Amino acid sequence: MDRPLEGRTVVVTRAASQASELNDALESYGAMVFVCPTIEIREPDSYDRLDEALDHLYGYDWLIFTSTNGVQFFMKRLLERGLKIEDLDEIKVCAIGQKTAEKLHDTHTHVDLVPSQSTAEGVFAALTEFVGSVAHLHGLNILLPRALVGRDVLPKALEEAGARVDVVPAYQSVLPENFDRGRLRAMLAGSGDCIAFTSPSTIKNLAKLFDTNDLGHTLPGIVIACIGPVTATAAVEYGLRVNIQPQQQTAKDLAAAIAEHYSTTDLHG
Repeated sequence: MDRPLEGRTVVVTRAASQASELNDALESYGAMVFVCPTIEIREPDSYDRLDEALDHLYGYDWLIFTSTNGVQFFMKRLLERGLKIEDLDEIKVCAIGQKTAEKLHDTHTHVDLVPSQSTAEGVFAALTEFVGSVAHLHGLNILLPRALVGRDVLPKALEEAGARVDVVPAYQSVLPENFDRGRLRAMLAGSGDCIAFTSPSTIKNLAKLFDTNDLGHTLPGIVIACIGPVTATAAVEYGLRVNIQPQQQTAKDLAAAIAEHYSTTDLHG
């Protein structure tokens, strides 16, 4: 029972630079891990909008980070512009997800709020509670550095409440240049038991790589694991049936949920 994934192959689609924690956790359960990143994290094509925001940091009340990538690229650019971490002292900081909060702590940045729910709706509710009411969101200036393409649910909800939100690209997730489509197809058709998705981008890019909007046909009979509800929603939109979704949205919890799935399957199998 200690190695419930013995003899199982799990395909990991996360960016290579971020896959190690998930890979190690899966391997600790006995899995054979096939790393096939469908995204690559890069600097944005232009830093113009982020630079403008950094030049006017004093005008913001809140800074919201949606991912560790957002923290990494924002801080890198902040220092490149000759600013200091202390320049963020007067701004309230919201970190979506424990990993994002930890990344901020690593950079010695204070964190005022970590919403218990990482969905847009959960973040909006946590911010509203923090400031006292929806009415108190009115007139706040919020900076949201994130991927070039992202969900608009949170900024829209904040703007409807009367806040001013600047969504600026701090990085972009792109299709990997040297993607081995044939190798992945062989894996999906053959020995792959489960495929793990860690963001909507990993799913959308896989669909692009196979030139389809229905991944159900591309991934027949393979167990689908998604790190959280936003990723699971994207999976369903692309024709997939989600089999595994952990309670907490971390790599370790995802690996544990995959292991538990196979423990149960094998017990009843």
